[in-house]
Amino acid sequence: MNRQQYLIRKIGWALLTIFFVLILNFFLFRVLPGDPARSGIHDPRLKKDAIEEIRVRYGLDKPVINCFENLNPIEFGSCTINPLDTQFFIYVINLFKGEMGISYHTNRPVAEVLVERIWNTVLLIGAGQILSIFFGVIFGIFAAWKARTAIDYAALISSLVAWSLPTFWLGIILLFWGSNHGLPIGGKATPGMSSMPLTVQWLDILKHMLLPTLTYTIVFMGEYMLIMRSSLLDVLSEDYILTAKAKGLNTFQILKDHALKNAMLPLVTVIAINLGFTVAGALQIETVFSWPGLGGAIFEAVNRRDFPVLQGAFLLIAVSVIIANLIADLTYSYLDPRVQSES
Repeated sequence: MNRQQYLIRKIGWALLTIFFVLILNFFLFRVLPGDPARSGIHDPRLKKDAIEEIRVRYGLDKPVINCFENLNPIEFGSCTINPLDTQFFIYVINLFKGEMGISYHTNRPVAEVLVERIWNTVLLIGAGQILSIFFGVIFGIFAAWKARTAIDYAALISSLVAWSLPTFWLGIILLFWGSNHGLPIGGKATPGMSSMPLTVQWLDILKHMLLPTLTYTIVFMGEYMLIMRSSLLDVLSEDYILTAKAKGLNTFQILKDHALKNAMLPLVTVIAINLGFTVAGALQIETVFSWPGLGGAIFEAVNRRDFPVLQGAFLLIAVSVIIANLIADLTYSYLDPRVQSES
């Protein structure tokens, strides 16, 4: 199988998976008990006419998937509704147009709400991922190079501790520490900063990012460090590394030219998968530090039973995980051509 066929096959499977996720995401919120119109609007004084008006406004009065489900048995043959005029087909068509519905709470388009929040999440996890990958790889290489020494044991213990720390607990500890050292402990920016010069605004944002980014970096750095150390130790025990040593190559040349590329294979997979899941995993960090990101939007939507926002957020997270897996497969095949031939 050549590279082009491999690429087409992987993209095809990814698109098929997204289609099944789209279907599951639609029906997941339709099987929940209760009336969405009552659940989304917390007002016991609502009358029947008002509830029906809400159902019509949000399209909840239409059949879910077929026009027979709301009819009595004796009316089974009297369906005159267009099959395309159902909640499912309207949902699919609107998705292709970039529409995800209207939020019950803010009365704004869900896509607009999520786009505002997703960039804050990307900013936070992007900085955290870059730092955790950089330090995790560097410390993992150093630990493998100094294997079975005091440095290796110290690095191993510290990475295990960092990886096992509950994210919310570490965030709370750093929050208390930052409050005692004059660091911002919540939000994305200081109120009133919008009138300041752009440089001052960005410095203020970076200051607010310090604690949540540090939390993110510590947790994931431990995981990347362990995987890099273990993978590199396996590679360094291979016969071709022994041959490179016999040729008189120094340690730096062996690591750079022979070991690192192969040792990066498991780490690439973990990084790509984490990039997808951390869109949702940032929920704890964003909640602790009141960061206005996608995780915070999900937390608020759960409390408010804002089902359209939850539905849009879950779809966005699922698609990001699928795309991250696709990127991992393609990167893996680039680093290791044997993957394509085996496929």
